[in-house]
Amino acid sequence: MASRPGPLSEFPWKNLGNYKYIVLAPWVVHSVYSYVTKEESERDLTGLLILPYLLWRWIHGQAWITLARFQTARSKHRILDKGIEFEQVDRERNWDDLIILNGLIFYPMSYFVSAASKLPVWRTDGVVMAFLLHAGPVEFLYYWLHRALHHHFLYSRYHSHHHSSIVTEPITSVVHPFAEHISYFILFSIPMLIPVLTGTASIGALLGYITYVDFMNNMGHCNFELVPKWLFDVFPFLKYIMYTPSFHSLHHTQFRTNLSLFMPFYDYIYGTMDHSSDKLYETSLKGKADNPNVVHLTHPTTLESIYHLRPAIASLASSPYAPNWYLWMFWPVTYGCMLLSWICDSTFTVERHLFNDLKMQTWAIPRYSFQYFLPWQKDKINSLIEKAILKAEEAGAKVFSLGLLNQASSIINGEELNGNGELYVQKHPNLNIRIVDGSTLAVAVVLNSIPQGTKEVLLRGNLSKVVYAVAEALCQRGVQVAMVSKDDFKKLKLRLPTDLWSNLVLSNTQTQKVWLVHAGALTEKEQKQAPEGTHFIPLSQFPLKRVRKDCMYYTTPALVIPKALENVHACENWLPRRVMSAWHVAGIVHALEGWETHECGDTLLDVEKVWSATLRHGFLPAVVRST
Repeated sequence: MASRPGPLSEFPWKNLGNYKYIVLAPWVVHSVYSYVTKEESERDLTGLLILPYLLWRWIHGQAWITLARFQTARSKHRILDKGIEFEQVDRERNWDDLIILNGLIFYPMSYFVSAASKLPVWRTDGVVMAFLLHAGPVEFLYYWLHRALHHHFLYSRYHSHHHSSIVTEPITSVVHPFAEHISYFILFSIPMLIPVLTGTASIGALLGYITYVDFMNNMGHCNFELVPKWLFDVFPFLKYIMYTPSFHSLHHTQFRTNLSLFMPFYDYIYGTMDHSSDKLYETSLKGKADNPNVVHLTHPTTLESIYHLRPAIASLASSPYAPNWYLWMFWPVTYGCMLLSWICDSTFTVERHLFNDLKMQTWAIPRYSFQYFLPWQKDKINSLIEKAILKAEEAGAKVFSLGLLNQASSIINGEELNGNGELYVQKHPNLNIRIVDGSTLAVAVVLNSIPQGTKEVLLRGNLSKVVYAVAEALCQRGVQVAMVSKDDFKKLKLRLPTDLWSNLVLSNTQTQKVWLVHAGALTEKEQKQAPEGTHFIPLSQFPLKRVRKDCMYYTTPALVIPKALENVHACENWLPRRVMSAWHVAGIVHALEGWETHECGDTLLDVEKVWSATLRHGFLPAVVRST
């Protein structure tokens, strides 16, 4: 909110939360019913098309969000080399309130203003009039309205809400208090209302004008420069009638300059042009290299998980992953992305972070979890991971960490994918980049999650590098490790020193109060066999489905990140905010410590050494429990 919120700051439907679109339902139903039941000569196409128009505005805005987040994660043309945090995402999550407001105004107008109904699809004179009205009265009036909003009285009560975002995203453009939106709507209605009253309006003109406004608004709030220099070289006059993202970015950092809407003409006239505008534009276009020191490789999990990736829907990405029923409406996009994943053969950058001087990026390969379990995808996935490692090395990265199934720490369909990354070290023995599977830190997190005083645990899950290490460490501490699978018991016993065998037992009962589990290796029925108050502690990167209300479920091995780690505004899969998986953090710590060894294959580092280093760098245990 603004620093001192004034009257009409909140939107009237704020208390409806995610159900706010219900306020449009009566109008939508009425428009469809009216169109269907009336005679063809009486039907009003204008009213019927309001809903598609509103949907188009949402799609247009979301497309800009995705483009901008992709670009700011990987582009060298960033304007402000700073990050955003969850606070800004929360403040801007209701950017679509403008769309609802438009609907609540356009629907009544189409019904009660006869000149605004039954509009033709196209009229050239109305299009010309709309854009002339924008270039003249709208730009002029907006400039002075904007200057007024920067007066301390109005700024503190309204406009400071918008300027809370120093590093802007496209949706920042429409994040304003309710009263401010009303003033903007009155202003932008001039190029729409006058053609309506003069009988020159058309559906195409109205849609085209609003799309132009949205396009320029979204573009101007991108934090990367995308307007090519040749455009101004060929058409020098454009400098006065078209702004750029860097031009408006200066307004968000300097506040008193570059006040124009889309046409800098008025800033030149009234002396509010920032003198560094041209220099910042050229500097941003030229860009600067931003090679990562650490790369973490992940992948989408479920089909719907793509909407929780940072470049997708901002409000979903800023919350832990959970299935949402309404995402079925996007099934064409969902299955389109799945089909695209079969043919894509390169990684994409999801996000970037900064921890003091350490630059980090998260890359994803275009494969979903189910594809890792298809034997005929093994070679292709390994090829994608290998290409990513070589690409990271070429970029100068020092550490490459493997997340989720990219390390295949357990056996898939009877065959390991890459032996915890060992495959790539064998193929490229002269790698300068260090491959880290994160197992050591995962082991440390699990060991430090077990309640103090625990005398026995039940081990339920697929045998893996982490499982072997956890079991051995517990046996060394004198904790009894019980298992129910004879085959796994024999395999684990062969891996342990003989002096520890006495602490490894094959159990017919399941009375232990601490269960160490793999998500896919424990059924709901088996969970129900656990005694009341059992602590379920995951051993893998995937969470256990919660079916008991009388038991304690721990998060997957993870750590709370330090405040100094910047540009974190998306959740890592199902983890809470500002919590990273142990496998992700392991790569960061490896780079911070400057360790020169790989951590892959059967190699396990000193658990206590890794744990101490992790805590020393400000990472904290994230034993998130819930019932």
